[in-house]
Amino acid sequence: MGRPQRSEWARHWQYEGLPGLDLLRARYVRHTFRQHSHEGFTLGAVSGGVEEVVMPDGVISAGPGTVVMINPEVPHAAHAGVPEGWTYSTLYPSVDLVSAIADEVSGVRGTPGFGVTIVADPRAAELIRGVHQAAEAGNALAADTLLRVTVARLLEQYGGRLASRSPGDSGARTAARAQALLAERMADPPSLEALARELDTSPFALLRAFKAAYGMPPHTWLTNARVRHARRLLEAGSTPADAALAVGFTDQPHLNRHFTRIVGVPPGAYRKERASRAPHAPRKNVQDGRIAPLITSPCARTDSSPTDIPGHDRPPFGT
Repeated sequence: MGRPQRSEWARHWQYEGLPGLDLLRARYVRHTFRQHSHEGFTLGAVSGGVEEVVMPDGVISAGPGTVVMINPEVPHAAHAGVPEGWTYSTLYPSVDLVSAIADEVSGVRGTPGFGVTIVADPRAAELIRGVHQAAEAGNALAADTLLRVTVARLLEQYGGRLASRSPGDSGARTAARAQALLAERMADPPSLEALARELDTSPFALLRAFKAAYGMPPHTWLTNARVRHARRLLEAGSTPADAALAVGFTDQPHLNRHFTRIVGVPPGAYRKERASRAPHAPRKNVQDGRIAPLITSPCARTDSSPTDIPGHDRPPFGT
């Protein structure tokens, strides 16, 4: 038997015909997603291999025919569950987009959400891949239709109302104040001890309260927040080097490392996709679309690094 294919590729992008949605299609082998969360929803469909997703209540294994649904701000991580990695298509709809669809198709009041994290639903998985196919073909009518059908199906079968999060006890209020201070001082944050002193508590009490409120320690939350802000800066036209310094990373390689571990592609590839989809940019022929090899830094290159993917070849769906 030959060695399993080790190449990795990924494309994280937006389609102008689907506002309020990010799309990621990728094949990962050695890549791992560090603990992070999203402002919107995550709807992923694996088409090959196995993805292991680390959720607050345990690890789930997602294979072909399953759909993973993660609600906003739920911390999670992910890695390959088998040596050959996993291939998947993921939709990242905003809270406003999902809420608008829920208003039309259900009686859910408040912010909608999903009551389960993983389901065996080959039809829903096929619909998620269909959104990608239509978007990559430039078919706005089909992409928008399939997106709404997909979200409506998942909401009707697995959805409900998200419980509101209100800082009721003193620990939750302290955590909220700590979060606000870290966001305000993102580029030059205090130490845990200094932050605790400013909030009139102890470091371990603050650490416990923060993890209880946000599912991750303050330094992990700060890295996630920095990457989110860097994304917005890149979308506005900043260079990765400028974005790195603006959010508090020491240099561009520092941003590259954390950005790729959370978003799934390097910041340069992310910025390039956004620039190519800007309203003033000329529309690209969909046949010329590229899926970038996943290379986080020059030192990450090995014999099995994905440098042999032809630039004009888009890996077919279902691989």
